[in-house]
Amino acid sequence: MTGKREMHPDLREEQALWAQGCIRVAGLDEAGRGAWAGPVCAAAVVLPPDRPDLLTVLADVRDSKQLSPAQREALYPRIREVALAVGVGWAEPAEVDALGILEATRRAMARAVAQLAIGVDALLIDHISLPDIPLPQCSLSRADARCLSVAAASIIAKVERDRLMVALDREYPGYGFAVHKGYGTLQHRQALARLGPSPIHRRTWKPFMQG
Repeated sequence: MTGKREMHPDLREEQALWAQGCIRVAGLDEAGRGAWAGPVCAAAVVLPPDRPDLLTVLADVRDSKQLSPAQREALYPRIREVALAVGVGWAEPAEVDALGILEATRRAMARAVAQLAIGVDALLIDHISLPDIPLPQCSLSRADARCLSVAAASIIAKVERDRLMVALDREYPGYGFAVHKGYGTLQHRQALARLGPSPIHRRTWKPFMQG
């Protein structure tokens, strides 16, 4: 058999940091980096180190991309109930245009950390680093598939952003934001051809660039 085996997030990275004395570890991930419209949303999730049933209680938590919208919505309140703290941060489309997607994502993540109700000792981040935050950091490829706190953050960020895009669909009707959430689908491209860009479109993104 060839086929990719689904990864189950675990607590190995969190436990390594807990063993070093970093008790409050925030897992960080984002949603919306590749969208044509709407903000980037980042979430920070701090899981309790003193719950031996954590892997059982959050057994269904995965990288948000592996879950259906209904599964993400069902897991969202469970994560918030179990977590010691959850923070959500945003970077608006204008920031993406002005700063580039990487820096805008970093700002959204920094804002998510700032929204946490408790101080944290270390960060576990999917793929990127946050040089402006003076905390120990572990940046891992596919952290959202490997680390439970990062997978939980991916779900929080995706649900928060999807809910916002549904609301923005009412504010800017005709684009289909409630369906495609700002990503580059055929429906979205056809709506752009018909209506032109809305105030929440990223003007430096591919469909708006000439040449």
